[in-house]
Amino acid sequence: MRPNYKKIYYDLLKEKQPEKLDDPKILHLLNNLNTMEDVLKINALVSDSSKKNLKKNQQLKNYDKKTVLRLLHYQKKHNLSDNFMSKKLKMSRTTIAKWRKIFGHEV
Repeated sequence: MRPNYKKIYYDLLKEKQPEKLDDPKILHLLNNLNTMEDVLKINALVSDSSKKNLKKNQQLKNYDKKTVLRLLHYQKKHNLSDNFMSKKLKMSRTTIAKWRKIFGHEV
């Protein structure tokens, strides 16, 4: 069962940062939370981005299959290395290689 991210972020914004609920970009993202990529985008806009929190949040990220396939397709389309993608996404090269091994036939 998938968490209701729309409700979670709406309640979070309502309680902690109600002024951000007036921002049309955040409202648009809030209404269109379909993939983990969308959740990560709204999280970047909403949360504080101190270095300490950034490192801790990176460890807790979880990608769904749709997002992984989109990232692998982007990598293949633009002929990017695992090293470049790992730096861009701030994750391990081995994670991207593992994704390619698991989902490579679907890209």
